[in-house]
Amino acid sequence: MLFLGNDWAEAHHDIELVDESGRRLARRRLPEGVDGLAGLHSLIADHLDEDDEADQVIVGIETDRGPWVQALIAAGYTVYAINPRQVARYRERHGTAGAKSDPGDAHVLAELVRLDRAHHRPVAGDSALAEHIKVLTRTHQSLIWSRQRQTNALRSMLREFYPAALAAFGEDLASREALAILAIAPAPEAGRRLSQSKIAAALRRAGRQRSIDASAERIQTALRTPQLEAHPGVVSAYAAAVRSLIAVIDALVTQVEALRGEVEAGFGRHPDAEIYLSQPGLGPILGARVLAEFGDDPHRYADAKGRKNYSGMAPITRASGLKPDKERTASYTKASAKQAKEQTRLMREQAALARAAAPRAATAHVAPSPAPAPQLPPAGWYADKQDPSIERWFDGTQWTEFTQPRRV
Repeated sequence: MLFLGNDWAEAHHDIELVDESGRRLARRRLPEGVDGLAGLHSLIADHLDEDDEADQVIVGIETDRGPWVQALIAAGYTVYAINPRQVARYRERHGTAGAKSDPGDAHVLAELVRLDRAHHRPVAGDSALAEHIKVLTRTHQSLIWSRQRQTNALRSMLREFYPAALAAFGEDLASREALAILAIAPAPEAGRRLSQSKIAAALRRAGRQRSIDASAERIQTALRTPQLEAHPGVVSAYAAAVRSLIAVIDALVTQVEALRGEVEAGFGRHPDAEIYLSQPGLGPILGARVLAEFGDDPHRYADAKGRKNYSGMAPITRASGLKPDKERTASYTKASAKQAKEQTRLMREQAALARAAAPRAATAHVAPSPAPAPQLPPAGWYADKQDPSIERWFDGTQWTEFTQPRRV
């Protein structure tokens, strides 16, 4: 069995090959790409016994993505993707001076998978289709975030010199209709000059089919609302900046829609798509993102707790024996806190969509309201329940000891 430490960089890889006793067999710096990978395979072949299979080569590397890692997996090697924080802690085991180098990190990785691989897991064997969906969903989400950042910049700029546009479009600045109107009227004076027919034509170009005249009238009224004016010398600069932002946002909106179709098509081909879509609140996009982040390897998680730990939602308990009077505290690491935030957001989106699709689900787990208090009769004489021959006085809240013969 051979153990390979692979410290990767953008242009090269530092590798160290050791045997089961920890004896160094080779140390090299290989270039990134086909030539470097061919050199790695040749080096391993020189030291691997003829009877050994490729899975007897254990590789430690600090990433689980990229063509280099995929090529190692395709070659049949057992690849462990080690978290860089764990590598940094393990490095301290070999020295306390704080020295760090690429060849030194390759040695640390080789020793880590040789001695401590039982505490780590090989790279998950997700299917090619799951990886395909992961690339699409992450890119789709990144484009949405980019669109939102540009939209926020546009909103901030309009607030400074063109508040009437914010009154006309509100929070829908990234909509096709808002972009179409702002493209022809990027400044307050141009907005005030827009006729209702021009606005209606822009709305039709943006794809609106209903209530066009009413929307055009509403937008015209908002754009002609009196507002505080910016300095005339900077209005043209603001207008040029608005045109640039609109062009960027329009391109992002187009690409988000195109990539959405790719995500839905890829997710629809996955055999587990029907299972994900059967859950309340999970549609094609959110379901694809959940599948992409958790993967489809059936052996990836030993149990539900393992899945929770992977998501970063399981808190880390810190307890010190030196302070028995202190309560244990639980927190998240910086990395897992980011994962937990993303996973929590996914679950909240799912819950919100589920409530929107089935309003009764919103109250399915709410404790029932207490029964209303019974209505009491007004004060007066009433037949006694124990003795029908008499009447008893009820004071409006309770029965009293006062009685009288029943009146016929």
